[in-house]
Amino acid sequence: MSDGRWPDDRRPDGLPGPQWRPALLGEPAEIEPSGSGSGESDAGAGRIRCLLCPHGCELGVGETGVCAVRRNHAGVLETATYAVAVAHLDAIERKPLYHFRPGSRVLTIAGPGCSFRCNYCVNHRLSQYGQVADVAWTARPAQPAELVAQAAADGASLGMSYSEPSLAPELTLDLAALAAPAGVPLVWKTNGFLTAPAIDLVAGVLDAVNIDVKAARESAHQRLTGAPLRPVLDAVERFRAAGVWVEVSTPLIPGVSAEPDALRAIARHLAGIDPDIPWHLLRFTPDFRMRRPPPTSPQALAAARAAGWDAGLRFVYVERALGAAGRETRCPVCEMSLVQRGIWETLESVVTHGTCPHCGQPIPGRWGDDR
Repeated sequence: MSDGRWPDDRRPDGLPGPQWRPALLGEPAEIEPSGSGSGESDAGAGRIRCLLCPHGCELGVGETGVCAVRRNHAGVLETATYAVAVAHLDAIERKPLYHFRPGSRVLTIAGPGCSFRCNYCVNHRLSQYGQVADVAWTARPAQPAELVAQAAADGASLGMSYSEPSLAPELTLDLAALAAPAGVPLVWKTNGFLTAPAIDLVAGVLDAVNIDVKAARESAHQRLTGAPLRPVLDAVERFRAAGVWVEVSTPLIPGVSAEPDALRAIARHLAGIDPDIPWHLLRFTPDFRMRRPPPTSPQALAAARAAGWDAGLRFVYVERALGAAGRETRCPVCEMSLVQRGIWETLESVVTHGTCPHCGQPIPGRWGDDR
């Protein structure tokens, strides 16, 4: 926790800073009786516990949470995440989501902030706001009606990605209230680091999520992200149980998740939940504070894909390094090629009403028009 960075909502250079508003998922923090004079108990007055993520920050008045975008202002929990720094119209395959409305587009938005501290983060100029001195506030207040209207006009989903969407449940719910009547699906690309009440709050309005599982061991995950792994694994199961379509991504990070034992452990865990969970293996790219390790080799990605299959996962993907075969969906029974993809697009899908047209095997996913 820290003091609010710009209490007057202005950056030191005079440009607008965050615009704070009341946040969900907070409660008064219990104050331990001290048995001493009233001065000590007064010091604890107005403390708030944030219930959004498992960090569980207890904030005194004027303090900001680990994420740097939730704060205690005069005894009220506030958020700065009702904001948009970027808005891009992308292919849904870029999230990556391969079994959700293939060939469709998604209007992806993001505001600053993250609950993790990943040293390799390619989006650190956005996600690490409040954690890195030279990361400035670049967002503007979100306009949900305009965003939903734009997505609807483009026949697109609305996605929240690049930084950490789970820090913005307030914006998520307001977008969903407008998106659902307009027929606009809502998706997240998330680190999955949420409390059970937070998942329950948003799961009913999300159509799909891609969750990052970055490590197989608690110690490695803690070292990379500054947070425990268990809540992320629990989130995979809880979102699925709530009926949200779930895919999982694992970046092959040197010293964290790139080793064969780690990949096998992650694959076994996912297969134990459901062998039909699509697993995306992401190439490590040197960036931010991890510029010395080389990019993941195609050979390592091929071995990781084989580990996924050996663990029982039926749909294991590599976006680029293995060519078109790494992106292809095949029927797990008859091995017919069902979906052919370019790097960031679906070229052809023959999935018919959610099944293989050759053998009739159900193919898990949300296939949109159920061709």
